[in-house]
Order: sequence, then structure tokens, then C-alpha cells
Amino acid sequence: MTRLVNQKLSKVVYKPDSQLRNPVRLCQEMARDLLASRELAWQLMVRDISAQYRQSLLGICWAVIPPIITALGFTFANNTNIVNIGATDMPYPAYVMFSMTLWQTFVEALTSPIQAVTSAKQMLVKINFPREALILAKLGQIFFSFAIKLILIIALFLWYQIPVSWTAILAPVALIHLVILGTCFGLLLAPLGVLYNDILKGITYLTGFWLFLTPVVYPLPNGGGLATLVQLNPVTPLLVTTRELTTTGVVSNPFGFWLVSLLAIVGLLLGWLVYRLAMPFVVERISS
Repeated sequence: MTRLVNQKLSKVVYKPDSQLRNPVRLCQEMARDLLASRELAWQLMVRDISAQYRQSLLGICWAVIPPIITALGFTFANNTNIVNIGATDMPYPAYVMFSMTLWQTFVEALTSPIQAVTSAKQMLVKINFPREALILAKLGQIFFSFAIKLILIIALFLWYQIPVSWTAILAPVALIHLVILGTCFGLLLAPLGVLYNDILKGITYLTGFWLFLTPVVYPLPNGGGLATLVQLNPVTPLLVTTRELTTTGVVSNPFGFWLVSLLAIVGLLLGWLVYRLAMPFVVERISS
């Protein structure tokens, strides 16, 4: 469905021809709308962050409360031998707190596209604007939330006197790849997620199970069936590499990291394309 904009009448006309028939024009329009959405994305991000913490007694503390509670729970279980976590390369409270922060950043990147489109239903129906602005605004919120959690992580590292490798300056690159992976899944699911609430509810249960297939609260297993599942988990090499670049400086699985990173980038472009092509139909559906 090709979109033509009449500047004088300010109308949008949809034609039955698929935009995929002219991929060069489609890529040009996608790049143009991405650049044009920057200012709107900034305004939406500031508005959403302000609204999120304005009517809250604890304010931005809610950004760190979930990983703190999870870290306290698993630390208690480990110290009382309820579960046998195994040896970690840093004190366990700092290990699980850091890992949970990375995991929650991935989950936020996964769910944010769906939440962005769902919360902007009325805006999508009434106003014609680059849909990419919704996604960029949510990405900004994700990194803002991570920056708040990073303050607590730095405090834990100082408290336990954990040495930080010089490769920590490269850790943001791995973190961005982790966010790209989550965003790619989110973009692919966003069109369905805005039409069916079951998608977001299903993701909540899925990520709860997915957490235990990711070395977040335990170190990488050496063998057995769990080790195979953990190694096949696409989040594992990205999350572990981010953690290793920060602490030891030795990347245990560089091939897996770059393979998943490449697939994540390709998946992000594919997700963006699906999101771009599907949104006109979604807007038509929710407006009827």
C-alpha cells in the first residue's frame, strides 16, 4: 500500500500497490521519516518520563526497586542454601544486581514497542506522523532507566571493591546490541500486540520462564541439558559479554556474540519493515 501525501490539501492517499515493489523508494521514505521523527520522539520521551514519575511517592526509585528485590531474594536463597547458585566471578549480590539490570533492559526493549503503539492508539487514529517516533521515544526511556540503575551498580562495585577492566568502555556497545535484540522482537510483535492484549500478557509469562534460561541469577553452566539450552538462548552471549567486558575483560564466546549481534541487526531492520508496512492496516483496524 503506497502512501502519497498531497502537501496543499494535507491529505494522505493510500494506493493498493505494495511498497515492496519499489524498495529504493521505500528505504528512502523510511530513512526520511526516521530523521523527521527525532524532535517528536524527544518530546514524547520527556512527556512520558515526567508522567511516569510525577504522581509517585518514590519517583525514579521505582527504576531500581525491581532488580533490588530480585537480588535480595536470590541472595537470601543462596546464603541460606535454599538453592545452590555456584561460584561467581564477583560477590553474588553485585553479580545478580548487575545481571538483573541487563536482563530488565532487554525485557523493556522487548515490550516497549508494543506498549508504545498501544498507549498511542488515539494519537495514531487522529494524527498522521512518523510512527518511528513512538519507538525512538521508548528507546530513550530505556536508556534513561538504565542510567538510573547504573548509579546503584556503581555503588555496589565500590562497596565490594570490584575491579573494573579497561574494556568496560566497550560494554555499552554490547548493551546496545542487547537492546537491539529486544527491539527487533518487539517490532515484529507490535502490530499484533496493539490488536490483541494477549500478546503482551503472553510476553510477561514468557520472559518469566526465559529468565531461568539466561545466566542472570547463576553463572554459565558447564554441562548438561541446561547448559545446552542456555547456550542456544540468543540473550546469553550478549548479556554475558556485557558483564565480562565490565569485569574480567575476557570475552568467553566472541563468535556467539558477533553472530547474535549480526542476527539482531538484521532482525531489527526486518522488524522495522514489518512495523512500517503493517501499521497503516493496524490504524485502519483500530479506527473502525
